[in-house]
Amino acid sequence: MKATIKKYLLNFKNPSGTSRGVLRTKETYFLFLEEEGEWGIGECGLFRGLSFDDVPEFEEKCTWVSDNIDLGKDELLKQLQNFPSIQFGVEQAFLSLRSQNPFHLFDSSFLNNQEPISINGLVWMGDKEFMHQQIEDKLNDGFSCIKMKIGAIDFNAEIELLSSIRKRYSKNDIELRVDANGAFSPQDALVKLNRLSKLDLHSIEQPIKAGQWDEITRLCQSTPLPIALDEELIGIVDVTKKAELLQTIQPQYIILKPSLVGGFAGSTEWITLAENNKIGWWVTSALESNIGLNAIAQWTAVLNNKMPQGLGTGSLFTNNIDSPLEVLNGGLFYDQSKKWNKNLIEILCI
Repeated sequence: MKATIKKYLLNFKNPSGTSRGVLRTKETYFLFLEEEGEWGIGECGLFRGLSFDDVPEFEEKCTWVSDNIDLGKDELLKQLQNFPSIQFGVEQAFLSLRSQNPFHLFDSSFLNNQEPISINGLVWMGDKEFMHQQIEDKLNDGFSCIKMKIGAIDFNAEIELLSSIRKRYSKNDIELRVDANGAFSPQDALVKLNRLSKLDLHSIEQPIKAGQWDEITRLCQSTPLPIALDEELIGIVDVTKKAELLQTIQPQYIILKPSLVGGFAGSTEWITLAENNKIGWWVTSALESNIGLNAIAQWTAVLNNKMPQGLGTGSLFTNNIDSPLEVLNGGLFYDQSKKWNKNLIEILCI
């Protein structure tokens, strides 16, 4: 078996704001496998400033994988516990290599019958006018669930934006989610959650920075608004520690980003533990290219979670890889009439 790994820089169509700053580019790595005339591809979706494996030796570890690919998938995954995005790339690449079609990883109605996955429309941070325009665009595009990034502009302005949506659309018309990306302080978080709860929101993601177990536990116990943990899961690789986190904090939801929590295997551990503790969950991409997004979407489809998922990020980049993935009327479709740009993929990876 031959393995090749190649870095690729994705360019955002528009600078995308979060509470951590403005994103203009996103680096990622493609793992390409060849064996007896067959090939497979996976994406190691490193997320600078967020990934547990955002460390100086990341590229060195990618090279180690390509040099030691004959260890096989299971052994590689064992030795990559501290590199969740590389774990995910390895999982994808081996699945792709062993599939009849390198892009068909999981059989489902999503893949075979163009049955859509319900997704949320993502509204990025910016000034009030920019955010309001995004909201209008998402509503016009048929989304029934909107997720809004908050925490970077004035909180009163964000409340006003959300209020303007609620005046026009009730919670029965539009489901609203917000994502603070840890922007609130533990001291003012509950006050802000109380104000947000009056707007009939579905949930808030990660209101305070990760790692403050006592504070987030108290918030989850007293919150008037369901809390979904996101960044809190990153870096927790031991299954006993995962169980301890969920049993201690008892969040209302958790959010699985396979690139950040150890791929399908790591995400499945979290889902099993969440369901055992009666905690809800959904799946979100983490700004992967269409290679990683395709893998996440096909896996999500077989989980049969009917909540809107966070998989609408493929259209954010100017130089993404052409694929059958398409967002239409608030859903993600796999359009079999559209083809993957295999030439571009082979140029990238060989």
